[in-house]
Amino acid sequence: MTTASSTTTKSGDKRELDRVTIRFAGDSGDGMQLVGSHFTTTSAVIGNDVQTLPDFPAEIRAPAGSLPGVSAFQISFAAEDIFTPGDRPDVLVAMNPAALKANLSELPRGATIIVNDDEFNKANLKKAAYEENPLDTDALDGFTVHRVPITSMTTRALEDSDLTAQQKARCKNFFALGLMYWLFDRPLDSTLDMINEKFATRATLREANVAVLKAGHAYGETTEMFHETFHVPPAELEPGLYRNITGNAATALGFLAASQQAGTPLFYGSYPITPASDVLHELARFKNFGVKTFQAEDEISAVCATVGAAWGGALALTGTSGPGLALKGEAVGMAVMVELPMVIINVQRGGPSTGLPTKTEQADLLQAIYGRNGESPLCIVAPCTPSDCFTMAIEAFRIAVKHMTPVIYLSDGYLGNGAEPWKIPDVASLPAIKVAYATQPGEGEEFLPYKRDEWLARPWAIPGTEGLEHRIGTLEKQDLTGNVSYDPANHQHMTDLRAAKIERIADDIPPLEAFGGDSGELAVVGWGGTYGALRSAVTRAQRRGAKVSHIHLRHLNPMPKNTGELLSRFDKVLVAELNCGQLRALLRAKFLIDCAGLNKVAGQPFRVSEVEAKIDELCAGEKN
Repeated sequence: MTTASSTTTKSGDKRELDRVTIRFAGDSGDGMQLVGSHFTTTSAVIGNDVQTLPDFPAEIRAPAGSLPGVSAFQISFAAEDIFTPGDRPDVLVAMNPAALKANLSELPRGATIIVNDDEFNKANLKKAAYEENPLDTDALDGFTVHRVPITSMTTRALEDSDLTAQQKARCKNFFALGLMYWLFDRPLDSTLDMINEKFATRATLREANVAVLKAGHAYGETTEMFHETFHVPPAELEPGLYRNITGNAATALGFLAASQQAGTPLFYGSYPITPASDVLHELARFKNFGVKTFQAEDEISAVCATVGAAWGGALALTGTSGPGLALKGEAVGMAVMVELPMVIINVQRGGPSTGLPTKTEQADLLQAIYGRNGESPLCIVAPCTPSDCFTMAIEAFRIAVKHMTPVIYLSDGYLGNGAEPWKIPDVASLPAIKVAYATQPGEGEEFLPYKRDEWLARPWAIPGTEGLEHRIGTLEKQDLTGNVSYDPANHQHMTDLRAAKIERIADDIPPLEAFGGDSGELAVVGWGGTYGALRSAVTRAQRRGAKVSHIHLRHLNPMPKNTGELLSRFDKVLVAELNCGQLRALLRAKFLIDCAGLNKVAGQPFRVSEVEAKIDELCAGEKN
């Protein structure tokens, strides 16, 4: 077996490794996401740093055993701080021929392949477009292949169970999980606890899953197929209380925390859409914290209800992906016009239109900035890791409330579905969010709904408050009074004011920082979920002596005030993003910097090796 890092010690039949990347792959009904999640949780519990990459089909139910129906879950776990789920898996667990065929090209030579030998029958081979069984040919030469009869061993472990044959077969994912736990020295405890809790009132299913998990583990112990096991020791993480968290779960908790920090109820209006639906599922669990979730009949209803909630004084939140953001455009423009604080989540996916619903992309940046009619500027923030989703969710509402503006929160499918250990913060360390509603004017004074403070923010007036009556709607407002106005000079003035308000937010966000020095041969610039691949590639290049730095934007509109000045200190600038060059176009237009681009729209994140190759190309050109 090869791994992503070198062997450090070897004792008997147990080898100690620095890092391992495993991919579980099978039919969409084989429970690969479930076993991957359990392996992730167990690895996190014993102290490894972990990063994950779930990959599942867009079809609700593709034909069983077919290539379009392959579902996979990749996890990288390590004894050191890591930033990505690994470029290529060291181990592939393939539950059927389609899973093998769909993932074989991703494996490095020398990788280990564990296959469910029982499923490599004539019918399944045909579904995967194999003319002959690859296990019986030289197709897998160069790999270490273990043929394990997972289905039949599962059935044997459940001989005395009252489950049907079909139900027994569905337990085979836990056999594979038990085997992998043994092979990589993982304890069974956390998974056994989960099974006992989940099936507390269903004894037959509880006993079956426990039996199969233990059978897989025992198979590893007793078979002579595996000559050694592997151990990845705990990572030296910063002391604290950790939990494993996905980006979407962190997003939900971040907005819940913002509500608590503001002392204001949270309203979430949403229409289900992949990959943002999990945010709705998570927030619906927190009714005891005053969270109100509204599943609307469509995207337009969801965003209009959210505008109404903002007008009513709630922390107003709506969520979607790229196609839904397009539908929300007019109502978001209304929120810009009436200058109400609200946040719009966009967990980006591959496009255009319905596109690649379960794959990641970063192609909605220009849509977020310009995708509304008229001049309708708003603020845009973007988290960079699954755990950073929590931080930037709070930041989104801090800005929205303080500056009385809609804020777009740009996550993506890679972040939303990916997971990592998250150090649970001390509540006292969270930023305060001050909500100050307008109060009645003094005697003889007139309430001016568009009178502005030093940040150009207007008052937040709750409807029904005596003395605060004013017009609300989508027609242009007269300065100060908020009355409807068609005056050309006023429209120019209000357009300029709304733009100036957004630009002034740059005075309220931290300056941009460079990892590796604030000058040099090359700056690698990114935003959103590319962070891990870029940071890893830059770190490797620095170890080779390259004068390269990593700059990552989390505030995209406005950008930090020092952005142009910082970028100008580098001989070359490389902008890496999962689109065709949207941030690069913005940086060129705004700062007149001739950036190079590294762009990918394959529905998959960058590999570290891809970024490394581009860094080496540009640095070699600099030397020449």
